[in-house]
This record gives sequence, C-alpha cells and structure tokens, in this order.
Amino acid sequence: MKPFYVRELQTYPVGARRVRLLAIAVLASLVANFETTIATILPLLMTDLGMSLEQYGLIAALSVLVGGISAGFGGILSDRWGRVALLVPTLTITAACNFLLATVDSVTGLLAVRCLMLFIEGAGVTITASLVRDFSPRMGRAQAFAFWTWGPVGAAFLASALAGLTLPLFGNSWQSQAVLMGVVSLTLCGIIIWQIAEPSAALRAQVLQAEEAVSAEETIDPGRLRELFRHPHLWAHVLGNTAWQVLYWTFALFGQTILVTAFGMAAATANGVVALGIVLNAVAVVVVGRVSDRLRLRKPFTAAGTVLTVAALACFIALTGTGASPTHVVIVYAGLFVAMGVAYVPWMANFSENAEDVDARLQGSALGLWGLTVRVMIVTMLVVSPQVVAAGGWQAWLGVALGGQVLFLLSLAAFKGPWLTRAPAAGKVPA
Repeated sequence: MKPFYVRELQTYPVGARRVRLLAIAVLASLVANFETTIATILPLLMTDLGMSLEQYGLIAALSVLVGGISAGFGGILSDRWGRVALLVPTLTITAACNFLLATVDSVTGLLAVRCLMLFIEGAGVTITASLVRDFSPRMGRAQAFAFWTWGPVGAAFLASALAGLTLPLFGNSWQSQAVLMGVVSLTLCGIIIWQIAEPSAALRAQVLQAEEAVSAEETIDPGRLRELFRHPHLWAHVLGNTAWQVLYWTFALFGQTILVTAFGMAAATANGVVALGIVLNAVAVVVVGRVSDRLRLRKPFTAAGTVLTVAALACFIALTGTGASPTHVVIVYAGLFVAMGVAYVPWMANFSENAEDVDARLQGSALGLWGLTVRVMIVTMLVVSPQVVAAGGWQAWLGVALGGQVLFLLSLAAFKGPWLTRAPAAGKVPA
C-alpha cells in the first residue's frame, strides 16, 4: 500500500499538465537546497558558538560526505520504491530539522544537526533530478535540466532576501532565520504534496523522444544496478564531470573570498560580482538548453563550453595578483560563468540519455552514483584546497581546477551521441 500523497500516472502527461509537473519538480529542487542553506547565518552562528573557520570546515566536510552516501542510496531506492514516496518525507523532515537547528548551543550539536539534515537532503536533490528526467522527453530535456539548475540559485537568493528583510526585525538573531526557513520550507512542502505526481514504473522504463501520450498499465521489474557498472562511458560521465565540478564548487564555496584576497575587492563588490555571474549563468543554461534541444545535439555544446571555460579560467588565473582593473576582472569572471553554463546543461542531458539507453529503469541510480561521487570530491576539496592555497596561493588551486576541466574535455571522447545533426535518410523524405 502506497502513502496517501503518492499519485502515480498511468498515461504520460502532455501540454500544460506536463509543464506544471515539471515546475513542481523544480520547486522541490529549490526547497531541497533552501532547507539546508546556512551561509546567510554562518557569521552570526560562528560568533555565538565560538566556532573557528577550521571547525566549520570539518563540520561541512563530514556533513557533505554523509549527504553523498544518502544521494547514492536515495537514487537506488527511488528507482525501486518510486520518486514521490521518498521525496516528500525527505523534504518535510529536513524542513522540520530547521526548528531543531534553532536549539543548537554547541559545536557538537551543530555537527549532529547538519549531518542529519544533509543525510536527508542528499536523497531529496537526487530524486528531484530523476523527476525532471521522468517528465522531459529527449526533445526538451536540456531545457528542463536548465530550469532544474535554478533550484540552487533560487534557494540562495531566497535565503539571502529572507535574511536581509527579517534579521533586523529580530535583533540579528540567527535562530530567527532557522525558524523562518523551517516555516517557509514547510509551506512550500504543502504545495508540493498537493500538486506532485510521478509516472508509474512502466512509464519510467520507456524512452520518449517527443511529448506524446503513452499508456503503461503493466508492472515493470526494477533494473539491476550492476548493469550501470559494466559501461565505461557512464564511468567517463561520472568521473569526468566530477573533475569539472571542482571549478564550480571552488567558486560556489570560495568565490567571494577569491575576489577579495586575490584582487583586493571590497566584500560588497565581490558579492555583486558573484551575483552577476550567477544571473548570467542562469540565463546561459536556459538559452543553450533550448538550442541544444532544437538541434538534438549535446556533445558539441559541452565541448565548446569546456574549451571556452578553459580559456576564460586561464585568463582569470593570469590576472590574479597583477593589480588588474576591476572591470577587466568582472568581464573575465562573467565570461567564465557563461562558458560553464554552455558546457553543463547539454552534458547533463547527454548523461541522462546515455544512462537511459543502458536501462531506463535505473535513471535514479545513475544520478545517485554521480551525486555520491561529486560529494566525495567536495569533501576532499574542503580538506585539501586550504593547504594548497596556503602553499601556493589561489593561483595554485585554480590550476588544479583547470586540470579538472581538461580531464573532463578528454573524457568527452567516451560519451555516446552524435557530433553533427544528421540529415534524414533518403527513403524517409516525403514525396
């Protein structure tokens, strides 16, 4: 017997209904990221608990590692038990954990609560990506994943706006933000529970090229996970993109710090530059996703975007410590984020399609494997990057990130998919 909130579709949704379900999946991605946001209250939290930056780094590393384990198992279980059956509890329990966060009064307590929150959140983020795949035929998948990437961006903006408006009203109490985030998250969870649905296992097992009605009444056995491990091109996707993500997470975690320490920017200016990069990236992923879907090509966009990223990053590294003008730095930084957007979304659509071709029943498992690998990389980066920066400055660590981009570019050779749009066969041309 399935939980009351699980609604399975036996016919593939089309038109406005499919768009609405995709929007709910994107909203779930935003909530999953918003619930665990701590950057807005971190300075206040560190002061109140007497916590050093090194202590917080260890807390972040351990909690991200726990989240990675959850992402791996969450993807597997969502393929077997269904997406919504797991997604709704992960979102609501994580939202409730924000009230628990408000009671923390020690560094040890913070570690326990963050590990609990990230363990639940890891599965939730993976499942939202699986839902986006379920409701996006291949002709629109890159654009659908482009909107999915807005989840983390929207979460960061929502958390910052909420803190900016309400912190002064509550005497700059970080506990107030934890409570408000819990209230907002639970409210959004209510909307998700009311509207969410998922395709049946039989529908998920089908590969759809375009939006069309498909019935699937029969039951489908779950796929065998070991099937994924037998295909080198899937490992090339997972490991190659994990190397690519070193650069993304470097800027996500240390973007403002790099601009302040390496280029002498004021903190407010650095935050403005980072915000500009995020906005341009959000626009780029949607535009490129749409063009990629229209041409039905993934690899050329990924390759071009990665080459541009390598070039922009090399320029950025060359500027560090040279006293370059702020305008020059902003232009290169903005170009770097646009190039990353060009590379990322076509890759994600390509990975989803390649995993789908192996076994469409294992989409969640493939995304979970990727999520686990990326989180292990983040943990390693949190431990190693400060040591590299201390020894050779930010240029040294950005050089490591540049090497990750090159590795990703090399791994592209193993991906499946065409490089050029193929003309229709002569026999299929209408008279």
